[in-house]
Formats: sequence, structure tokens, C-alpha cells
Amino acid sequence: MARLITIEDPDDPRLGDYRALRDVELRKHLETEHGLFLAEGEKVVRRAVEGGYEPRSFLMAPRWLDGLSDVLGRSDAPCFVVSEALAEQVTGFHVHRGALASLCRRPLPAVAEVLQGARTVLVLEDIVDHTNVGAVLRSAAALDVDAVLLSPRCADPLYRRAVKVAMGAVFALPWTRLPDWYDALPDLSAQGFTTVAMTLTPDAEPLEQAVAGLDRVALVLGGEGHGLSPRWQASADRRAIIPMRPGIDSLNVAAAAAVACYALQRR
Repeated sequence: MARLITIEDPDDPRLGDYRALRDVELRKHLETEHGLFLAEGEKVVRRAVEGGYEPRSFLMAPRWLDGLSDVLGRSDAPCFVVSEALAEQVTGFHVHRGALASLCRRPLPAVAEVLQGARTVLVLEDIVDHTNVGAVLRSAAALDVDAVLLSPRCADPLYRRAVKVAMGAVFALPWTRLPDWYDALPDLSAQGFTTVAMTLTPDAEPLEQAVAGLDRVALVLGGEGHGLSPRWQASADRRAIIPMRPGIDSLNVAAAAAVACYALQRR
């Protein structure tokens, strides 16, 4: 059973995991140094714990204790009980969902482990916005994608904003980072995947046509604005587009991922 500890001092050092959550650079440093990440909201906290991530601590207002009593009952981590005003003072924003948890990161699995048995994979290159990464993971989990691979410079799927937008999908969907950017797509081709890059090159074909009849597909999506790098466009086995009305040539990467995942599901 989690130990309930009432805290009234915003400077209490035990709240260190939860400080300044809006400061992205500070959080990157702190979370990397201490090997932690945060989950926000009752559903996401529950899914993180059920996904096997070990809690370091919980932070919640009194009104959320009953709703998460089963989760607290299975953990011996401390639960810091604070007023909503104090939670806002510590975190830097209004914690309207009332509950936060600090959890231990796990070592990332090898690419081969993530791809074992997979038929449909998303590969993300340099998507740096945490909201977009979270939204892509949520769509991938909902539409039967088996795994997600991220280039070294992609945003962290375990950053609080990404976890929140993904609604905890990051805890259930296999994912990892690619150790090598340059030969990532040829390596996937060598493992039996047809790599299909979403891009506006002249030889791009409609997505449903590009993936029709394929068994193992790795769909490749690029960063916001500039899209895929020339290297990844050229090294993909095929290039594809989502057909759109004249005058509109692209979607937000998260929206494009959702449409593309649906098309992959129907192949």
C-alpha cells in the first residue's frame, strides 16, 4: 500500500520530481539524469502502472485518492497528498486532472526485439513536437500498428505531454529508437519490410496503391514542415502520398499518420 504523506510546503525536496513541468529543457535534463518520466491523469497513471512501469512516487489532490485506490494499493511508493493550489505552485500549471505519478524509465529494447512478429511498423524521422509524437502513437495503437521506430532526434515519447496526448498508448505499443539514422531504411528492407515513405516526390503514388498486397510494411513519416530528409526519401523502397483536393498538398504529420494507419489496416 502506498504511504500517504500530506505536504503543505511547496519547497519540500520530496516534490523534486514534479517541479517546473513547463520548462522543457529543465525537464529533459532532470528526467534523463534521474531516469524518470511523469504520467498525468487517472487513466494515464493507471495505464503506466499496469504497463509494468515502477512508480517512484505519486502526487495528487485528496479528491483523487479514491479513484486510484486500487493502484495505490498495489504500490509501496509514497503518495504525496497536496492541495490543488500547492500542486499548481510546484508544477507551474493547473493540474486539472488532479493526479500525477513519477515512474522509472526502462532500458529501451533492441530494434530486433520490437520488430519480432511485426507486420506493420511506423518509422518516424525527426518529429520534434511532443504533441505530434503522442498523437501518432495513439493512432498507431488504435489502428493495429505493431511497432514504432523513432530516429535519434525524435521527441521523447515518455515526455509528459507526449504521454498525455497518447492517452497511455506508449505503455502498450512496442517502440524504440533506431541506433543508426543513415542506413535505417535499408536495414528494414533487409529484414523483409517494404519501406514506404510519405513524401511529395514526383514518383509518389497513392498510399493505398503503394501498400496493396504487401505483407510487411514500414511506413515512414518525416518531421514537421520540412518532411523527410533526402536520404530517407531516396533510400525507401517506395514513395507514397495521401490523395487530396487540388491546392492542398499536405496534412499535419499526426493527421497524416492517422489516415495512413487506416489505409495500412485495409491493405
